[in-house]
Amino acid sequence: MARDGDSRGISRRTLLVGGGAGIGLVVAWAFWPRVYRPNLRAAEGETIINAFLKIAADGRVVVAVPQVELGQGVYTSLPQILADELGADWRTVSVEPAPISPLYANMVLAEEAGAESGFPALFGVDRWSAQQYATREALMLTGGSTSIRAFEARMQEAGAAARALLSKAAARRWDADWESLDTREGFVWREGDRIPFSQLAEAAAGEELPPDLPIRGGADNRLVGQPLPRLDIPAKIDGTAIFAADVRLPDMVYAAVRSGPRGSRRVAMDAAAADAVFDALTVIEHADWLAVVGGNWWAAARALDALQARYEVPAGLPSTADIPAALAAALDEGEADRRFEAGDIDGAFPGASHVTARYEVGLAPSAAIEPLTATARLIGDRLEIWAPTQAPALARAAAARAVGFAEGQVTLYPTLVGGGYGRKLEVVAIEQAAVVAVRVGRPVQLTWPRIQEIQRDTFRPPAAARMHAWIAPAGISAWQARIAVPATAAEVARRLRVAGSFFQPDGGPVGGAVPPYAIPNLAVDHVPVEIGIDTGVWRSGAHSYTAFFTESFIDELARAAGIEPFSFRMRMVGQDARLARVLQTATAIGGWDGGAAGSGMGIAVHRAFGSYVATLVEIEVTREQRVRVLRAVCAVDCGRVVNPEIVRQQIEGGLVHGISQAVGEPVELAGGIPTARTIGAHRLPLLRDSPEVAVELLESDEEPGGVTELAVPTAAPAVANALFSLTGRRLRSLPLVVGAVR
Repeated sequence: MARDGDSRGISRRTLLVGGGAGIGLVVAWAFWPRVYRPNLRAAEGETIINAFLKIAADGRVVVAVPQVELGQGVYTSLPQILADELGADWRTVSVEPAPISPLYANMVLAEEAGAESGFPALFGVDRWSAQQYATREALMLTGGSTSIRAFEARMQEAGAAARALLSKAAARRWDADWESLDTREGFVWREGDRIPFSQLAEAAAGEELPPDLPIRGGADNRLVGQPLPRLDIPAKIDGTAIFAADVRLPDMVYAAVRSGPRGSRRVAMDAAAADAVFDALTVIEHADWLAVVGGNWWAAARALDALQARYEVPAGLPSTADIPAALAAALDEGEADRRFEAGDIDGAFPGASHVTARYEVGLAPSAAIEPLTATARLIGDRLEIWAPTQAPALARAAAARAVGFAEGQVTLYPTLVGGGYGRKLEVVAIEQAAVVAVRVGRPVQLTWPRIQEIQRDTFRPPAAARMHAWIAPAGISAWQARIAVPATAAEVARRLRVAGSFFQPDGGPVGGAVPPYAIPNLAVDHVPVEIGIDTGVWRSGAHSYTAFFTESFIDELARAAGIEPFSFRMRMVGQDARLARVLQTATAIGGWDGGAAGSGMGIAVHRAFGSYVATLVEIEVTREQRVRVLRAVCAVDCGRVVNPEIVRQQIEGGLVHGISQAVGEPVELAGGIPTARTIGAHRLPLLRDSPEVAVELLESDEEPGGVTELAVPTAAPAVANALFSLTGRRLRSLPLVVGAVR
């Protein structure tokens, strides 16, 4: 964000929202020959200023947000950036989801995908090609903690463009120089005179953008950096917020769906029993699933149970013991792909002691409060879909394919998402709703029963790692991590029919495995493994297990070297001042006692998504032999902060999310199906189990980093390290089962 004395401006050539409404808004992407016009729609009394902004005659400032709101606060933080640059009154700001358009493609994910692609890196061809693909396919993906990183500049530019146009319109009224005018609190000002945006919007839309747009300076009347109230919270509190299951349409029916185990074939069902259920209307048979349509969802779900569908299941579907065996075989004998290398890992390290350890993590459930759901309506030859989705263009394409429509025949309305953090990338329920709506010829709201959601979850993949380190008196001379884990990105890409690299931000299946420390010789290898279970994107992705491997092993190395764990880490931070600051801050505020025997304290640090975090936890072991986290301290450096309160919320939420997978119940399988039938069976921490959490945000002028997933990776290793300090036992598997020998 520009400050006093900052002479930066936005060139019209690089502005993402160019021109005025009177000449047709256009966007010209770098290296991309096509021109795209915004497809934002104006309601009565609204004027479209650019692709991200409308101003209404009643004074409302309506911001089109290209990322889905799934609890991370993006419906507040992105409008806050635009409103700050515009000079809007926060009380007048409202939000609507941006329509599907190349204008809103997530270019940060595209660039990260390009880094993982097979395209030649010469002259940035890989990045260029990824941007072409993302633009052409309108990949409006929400994930990877990229919302601020991807759209801060575009929101700032949209606000600056609107401010210039409004100032020009006001300057014509006053016969003044537009560059001498100011905007704040929803008005254009000339000394003591002012005109509200609402009275200038229509004229402003016909103005031409100047060649260069100045960025606002100064610290007064600024919105960025303030803990402004979230725009989505009031509606969520009073019940007026619309989630997919809240959609109500005339003549709507309801559907419940069930499918068999992976690769199974349905051989029988009791249709008569389903017909006997009151208000059950019809059974929809599909090769991969069954749906029952009813006058209400309860009737549909009861009839679905009454069907008692039976399946012929292929042999060899995995059970609980099969996955660790598959990981072990891959770790020992599989062919590895070297994902990162520095220095000479095969060299000799005289005077260094070789230490090795094996770690493992099990499947982790999504356990989203909102099961997969979608509402669909067929009107003539057009299909409308209301759905919670992190990838609206991909969801629209999936619905169109499912019923044989062209994408132009399908309109998708993204709704608020009831949690999931990766689960809502899946489009199967959207496909099913489309098929059922076409079959029955009536609007239908399809919702997965809870048992279907649990048993057909796309789990965070299991992984195993063999860690090697060579320790010398001066520190770690060399480090090698060999990680066996399914190629989840490719699996998700196949389901969504999209380039697999777009689900591999920051290292893909071994993202986060490169330690944040100054280690001269380093290698990270990935060994793909097939486990026979569907896996999917999970909050923080691979970082959720690679940080457990790295920071647990670091703790082991410190103990082996006879050095207190904080001091051991500080010796290796090298020139990374940000890493040192978060580590020092968390331990100072948390009252780090050295992690001595019986202390119950543990620490972990991680660098990801352009941000840094250090976590200190204090734990106890209950009489039921379960780990309970009593308190936690997180120190965070995420660069420039848009809304500090939202950052704190996401760090707290991510920490609890990470704790849940660290101390919850292991996922058990029988014949390829999880044995759990309820969320309670996962034994995730309850509200009463939540720790006291303190979050310290460090001031920084660095570029904004991601925070939604940032604290997740540090939770498990911090808890495991605390458990060692408390009990003297080193548990190397997740979840942490105190009563078991691992």
